[in-house]
Formats: sequence, C-alpha cells, structure tokens
Amino acid sequence: MKRELDIVILSDIHLGTYGCHAKELLNYLNSIEVKTLILNGDFIDIWQFRKRYFPKEHMQVIHRILKMAAAGTKVYYITGNHDDALRRYTDFSSGNIHLRDKLILQLRGKSYWIFHGDIFDAFIKYSPVVSKLGGKSYDYLILLNRVINKIRAVLGRPKMSFAKKVKNSVKGAVKFISNFEKTAIRLAFQHDYDFVVCGHIHRPQMRTEEANGKKVTYLNSGDWVENLTALEYQWGRWSIYEYDEMDYNYVNPKLQVKEVLEEDELEVDISPEEIFKQIVQPKEPLRE
Repeated sequence: MKRELDIVILSDIHLGTYGCHAKELLNYLNSIEVKTLILNGDFIDIWQFRKRYFPKEHMQVIHRILKMAAAGTKVYYITGNHDDALRRYTDFSSGNIHLRDKLILQLRGKSYWIFHGDIFDAFIKYSPVVSKLGGKSYDYLILLNRVINKIRAVLGRPKMSFAKKVKNSVKGAVKFISNFEKTAIRLAFQHDYDFVVCGHIHRPQMRTEEANGKKVTYLNSGDWVENLTALEYQWGRWSIYEYDEMDYNYVNPKLQVKEVLEEDELEVDISPEEIFKQIVQPKEPLRE
C-alpha cells in the first residue's frame, strides 16, 4: 500500500552520474502517492552528462515522474547549477509539469521560498570551470566509495560515505555549510518569508531561527547521492525521510539470485536536450 503525501521535495538527484542512487529513488517514488512533487535542482546533471553512461534505472526515474504527472501529481522542476542549461526555458509549463528557477508557495497561512541555493555559492559564479572540475572529481570519489562499500559489505562491515566524512572533517566545508544556512535564513527574514527551502549542499536539515518576534524555518531536502533523503509534508507537518533498503527488501538478499544483464550499465545515444523533450513532451497525455 502506497503512502499518501501532500508534498514531497527532492533535490540533487544527479541523474547521469555514477553517484546517483536511481534504483533506490525509483523504489521510493513507487512507494508514494503525492499531490505535489518538487524537484529542487540538479535533477539531471548536465555538467557531467556523458552519452556512454545513462543506465536504464536513470531513465526509469524520468518515466516514473512522467507517469505521476499524468496521474495528477503537480511536478515543479526547479533548476540548479548542474542543470542550469535549462534556465533558458524558465517559466515553461506543460500540463502538470512546470519548469521554474524558484517557487513561492502559501501553505496554511505561511509563505515558502523554494529555490536550489547555488546563488549563495560565489565559487560557482566566479569560477565555473573549476567548479565543474570539482564536480567531476566528486563523481569519481563517489564511484570509488561504491566499490569500497561493496568490499565492506562482503566483509560484513557497514557502509561509509567518504564525501560526508570529508565535509564533516574539513573546516572550510563545515564553515561553508554553516554560512549557507545562515545566509538563507537571513534573506528569508529580510524578504518576510516564514520558510526557506534549499538543496545544493547535500545536507538534510530542519532548523528554526527567531529574531524580533518572528520565526523562519530553514529546510533542506538533502540528496540522492550521499544521504538518500527527501522532505515530506503531510497533516500540516514537515519531516525528513531517510531511505532504508530494508523497507524494500521483501526477500532476504542472501536468498536472491542476481540476474546478470548486459543492460546493467546501459549505453544510450542521448543528449540532455533529448531528455528534456522526454520531460516536456511525454507520450502520455497530462491532465490539467
């Protein structure tokens, strides 16, 4: 039985990269029915897009979201820095699918300011080439992490995240994340928003600050590379969902026989523009 939710916010999925947990995301999307789905940036990683690597699970995520839109889910695709090429199509809408740079919502008398958050990253603004190189290095780090985690699983040891350890141990990274959150909250105060919702830094978070008798709540949906998290809204409350593979293992993995398919790493001749056409021109008719 699927869980019914009012709003789900996902960010930093990075389809088209080695680090993307598309299979796990597909499990999650298949387990919910949601009225509004917000993809808050870096859904497709155009920076690191390569024709030789776009597995079938990544395309299945796109098809699943299209089916959700066809069934009545409102889908908002908010652009981020890794899919900034789509910003030329800002304010495009097709049925239940809407492309935006930011989104302003009113829920139960509270105002929400939703955007990816890369506007706070001066390094991306002034050193885009270096930022893209950094993104590629990060992708290879995640790939190495996966290999090592497979070895650790064979040895009976728990998984570990190199990227998370680096961020938590390097003072500069910790300071950047702290400054990012403080900046988002400060601007929300200035613009009189009750909630500010971001992605970008791959750190799921819920925190509330109060100043001069006013409260601002900062929300971050995390990512589907390191944390596998989402923001869920139901019954007037927000919560952070964390993926647990045991919730989806109906059969003991040790009793399963893995089927080896040549399509496990599917090579497809596809471009970001063609993927965008899949999103904005779905085969199934979309309902208003």
